[in-house]
Order: sequence, then structure tokens, then C-alpha cells
Amino acid sequence: MDDGADAAAAGLGWQMQPSRRRVVGAVGRRLVPYLVEATLIPTAIFYAVLATTGELRWALLGALVWSYAAVGRRFFGRRAIPGLLILATLGISVRAGIYLWNNNSFVYFVQPILRTVLTAGLFAGSVVAKRPLIARFADDFCPLAPDVQSRPAVLSLFRRLTLLWAGANGLMAMTSLALLVTVPVPVFVVSATVSAWLVTGTGVVVTVVDAMRTARREGLVTALAPNGALYAATTHPVLT
Repeated sequence: MDDGADAAAAGLGWQMQPSRRRVVGAVGRRLVPYLVEATLIPTAIFYAVLATTGELRWALLGALVWSYAAVGRRFFGRRAIPGLLILATLGISVRAGIYLWNNNSFVYFVQPILRTVLTAGLFAGSVVAKRPLIARFADDFCPLAPDVQSRPAVLSLFRRLTLLWAGANGLMAMTSLALLVTVPVPVFVVSATVSAWLVTGTGVVVTVVDAMRTARREGLVTALAPNGALYAATTHPVLT
């Protein structure tokens, strides 16, 4: 690595060859806004409307309005729509449709579990179809050039991580189902949320460690941009 290029990059605010801790932090800073937009805000709207009206259908409508507004704002603003937002919007749409069709509260609470199972299936199925979903989500966190994405080691990484997240979603589904049938609903809501965050956090750490190991084995230049975005490419950022 050219020390002069590294020094020039550092002068522009780049962090060259960041540690795993820094990369996890960078991923977290990019992931949290997506989680807030795609899951936390619609969940908060749902429970606020439910507490106010006592009606699940109005609570679902409130969450749906937010989710579709978030997608529409990005679509009409010609901005990229995060994969997490797409999955969350599809999930809440299916959840609302099934509840409105049968008007059963137990079915409402079991739907997120079924959605998680479906997500696990989508991840696993995408590997079978040779179109691993992680390749789609990678652009939300660390855009890769086509020549990097097509490397055998990177394609293998995408497959491994897609299977990892298929397993993580399967684990969250099994945990939530066990809680739903064994504990009171208020305990279920809190416990299921905490367990999901624990599994997600562990998955993020494993993802970062595996991705960084692959990048270094492939001789890619890794860095954190001044805006906190991840960079991995065959060329130095100040030379592109």
C-alpha cells in the first residue's frame, strides 16, 4: 500500500484499513436508521394507535400508511429503497391482509413468526436460485464494483452470509413461537423483541468479521469514508 496515498486519504478524513470494531460501528450507524424507519417507527405507530383506539385494524392501517409513505418518498424522490424497508413493508402488508380477512388476534400475533419463517425461506431459496439476497443488501452498506462482486471468493461470501441470515431468521422464528405459546402476551412482546435484537446483533458481528476476512484475503483496499460509508475496492479511494 502506498504510504503517500494513505496519508493523503487520512488528510481527507478517510480511515484506511479500519479495525473490526470500527467497521461494526460503521455498519451499526448505517443499519440503525434503516431499522428505525422500517421497524421501530411503524411499530411505535401501531402500539400508539392500538392504545388510543383499541382496534387492531386501525393500528395496522397506521403502520401501513407510514411504511408505504416511506417507500413512496424514496421512490418519487428517485432515491434507493433499502432492502430492509422493502421486506418490512411486504411483511406488514401480508400481516394486515391476513388479519383483516379472518379478524383473529392470535393469528395477528403469529403472523410475524410466519413472516420470519418466510424471510428465512427467501434467503435460503435465493442461494438455491444462485441469486443470494445478501448481494442486494450489500449495496445498502458497502457498494461494490461489478468486478469485485463477480469474484469467486466474494460470491462465496454472499452465499455464506445469505445462509447465515436464513438461519438467524429461523432461530428468531422458533424462539418467538416458543415464547408465544408459553408466556403471557405482554411478556411475549418484550421477550421476542429482545431476543430478535440479540440474534440480529450477533449476525451483524459475524457478517462483518467474515466480510473483512474475505476482503483482506482478496487484497481489497478497505476504508471508512468521511461520511461513515464503507469502502472496499481494488483501487485506493484517493486514486479513483
